Amino acid sequence: MVGATVTSSAKVILHLDMNSFFASVEQSHDPSLKGIPMAVAGNPKERRGILVTCSYEARALGIYTTMTVGEARRLCPELVIVPPDFEKYRNASNAVFTILRTYTDLVEPVSIDEAYIDITAIGGLTSAWGIATDMQQRLLRELDLPCSIGIAPNKFLAKTASDMKKPMGITILRKRQIESLLWPLPVIEMHGIGKSTEEKLHALGIHTIGDLANADELKVKTSLGKNGLRLHHRANGVDHRPVDPEAAEERKSVGSSTTLPIDATDLMECLDKFKWLAQKIATRLDQNQLAGSVIMIQIRTSDWRNQTRSRSLLNPIYKAEDIYNEASEMFKTHWDGEPIRLLGITVSNVVSMNELHEQLSIYNYEKHAKDEQMNVLVSKLDEKFGPGTIKRGN
Repeated sequence: MVGATVTSSAKVILHLDMNSFFASVEQSHDPSLKGIPMAVAGNPKERRGILVTCSYEARALGIYTTMTVGEARRLCPELVIVPPDFEKYRNASNAVFTILRTYTDLVEPVSIDEAYIDITAIGGLTSAWGIATDMQQRLLRELDLPCSIGIAPNKFLAKTASDMKKPMGITILRKRQIESLLWPLPVIEMHGIGKSTEEKLHALGIHTIGDLANADELKVKTSLGKNGLRLHHRANGVDHRPVDPEAAEERKSVGSSTTLPIDATDLMECLDKFKWLAQKIATRLDQNQLAGSVIMIQIRTSDWRNQTRSRSLLNPIYKAEDIYNEASEMFKTHWDGEPIRLLGITVSNVVSMNELHEQLSIYNYEKHAKDEQMNVLVSKLDEKFGPGTIKRGN
């Protein structure tokens, strides 16, 4: 273990992010893949397959995650594509976290290839660079896997710092550097802000992180609620979240329900309520930069009988339109016409937006690959016997 144990009131947190994790694992197992444009994708022979990740050599050519195989090969005909090996990635992730926990128990997994580590008690800022360097070199030496590390007084700044130098970077970000390094950047560059939140901030005349940091708190809160205050604080470098080893993969669900003033028997009236609920949930998901892959509806009838129906989705959703479409389809399928007292929607199995490609690949990709094969079969039948010969069931 690097660094003597010390007691310090100033927090020092690392954010460790493995570089192009799936691609790096493949390169570690097959050195012939190193130094060339390569990618991991489901069904490499199918042009509509999706890239899960790609090497930095591929990225330099304009290839990126979620691009189709066909698009990637048009940009780079010599691109080498390998199919995903989920067991291999899980094993590599376990090995990474085993090494990290040799330094301290205060390791919080964020995803399969990302973690926060509180090193305050094992050296703090005095030993931070040495600890980070040792971690990075051990992962490279023992597992042949590269990573980038951010060092900062809190999670937000550590995450921001780890993004500054990739691959194999180590960056220290201090609060006093926020004004010069972060404030000039557009708000969309700030971790935790998506397109919807960006649009709301623009409507307030807030275009840069500095604008957000210096904006009137009440003005931001009125528009964005508690999340607005949270973002305002983080733009000023304030984030009190602890590193929690118990946190993580089982995150909360996001839901909303409404009791109707008069028992409803009209389909369109119920669907309007679902549309309103979907918008509320989408706003909360956006505020917390989350998306979920399980959707559930709740129906309470006038005689207080509760019914729930749920559906697991291939990929996480977060848009109001998608939430409404899923909820309304379930409702139309299962409602028997009884008068309704309450309606609700819950989106669960939620993940952070920046993990979407990882969740697709490691947890949903096997299902996605099967779905891709079914799409090919349906297309071939349509070509042979005419459009509409066979249709996918729900």
